[in-house]
Amino acid sequence: MEGATQTGVLIIGCGDTGRRLAAVYRSEGRLVTGVIRSEASARALEAAGIRAIRTDLDGNTLPSLPSGGAKLFYFAPPVDVGKDDVRIERLLEHLELTGLPSRFLYMSTTGVYGDCEGRWIDEEEPLKPSTYRAQRRIAAEEAVRHWCGSHGIPWMILRVPAIYGPGKLLTERLRSGMPTVKPEECSFTNRIHIDDLTAACHEVMAHAPGGSVYNVSDGHPSTITDYLFLLADLTRMPKPPLISMSEAERMLSPSIMSFLKESKRIKNDKLLQETGLKLKYPDLQSGLKASLAQA
Repeated sequence: MEGATQTGVLIIGCGDTGRRLAAVYRSEGRLVTGVIRSEASARALEAAGIRAIRTDLDGNTLPSLPSGGAKLFYFAPPVDVGKDDVRIERLLEHLELTGLPSRFLYMSTTGVYGDCEGRWIDEEEPLKPSTYRAQRRIAAEEAVRHWCGSHGIPWMILRVPAIYGPGKLLTERLRSGMPTVKPEECSFTNRIHIDDLTAACHEVMAHAPGGSVYNVSDGHPSTITDYLFLLADLTRMPKPPLISMSEAERMLSPSIMSFLKESKRIKNDKLLQETGLKLKYPDLQSGLKASLAQA
């Protein structure tokens, strides 16, 4: 398999966002390679004209990757245990053998900020992770900074909240009748439409200076209850029953509660001002309507 050229693109963890991003680069005539784990994902990439490399990033051996001179996007999640992301550390070591990329973009999460008690925050907010999941993301960010810095590679980090879009809505939760927290007790949550996330990845890779960190959100935080009520109105489904936060502690899963216990409002000013990005869906209502129409 021929390697990527200076204009090549390598997407590691090429899921929904990666496939959309690959389509953008394909329309520009770029050579795109996606690294995925399953056979079904490999077939989906190849059907879209994207070269697929199927591998287990945690396996005994990693394949040769067309990384030399490529624009590299790392979208793979961290490992599931511990405070470090040994998955990305191993991959970075492997790239020293297969070729250094020209630019490196890592997709992180706004979870690295922890609970900010509903305050508006920007990229200067201190990192206070409240879960091991977020701690692993911080470890991955640090690994990327250090590795890219030591090799003279421009790096960019995107901190991303909940992603929604066609096929990525909470309609099944509505159908289940699962309760949600009363609006007056609910924490602020943030989100980004997958099309706007894709555009942000493309613009940051193209125009951002090395060493840039951006929050990627629509800039209009609300609550999960606001989201569910709006989705119910748009789909003509029943609104979920309301419960108190203390009742939620007993009734909802620990994973859901871990998100409900963190409240922050994410500013996206830096992203929009430094890249010139124009969001297609700058608010939840427009994004949900478009997502339902495309589903």
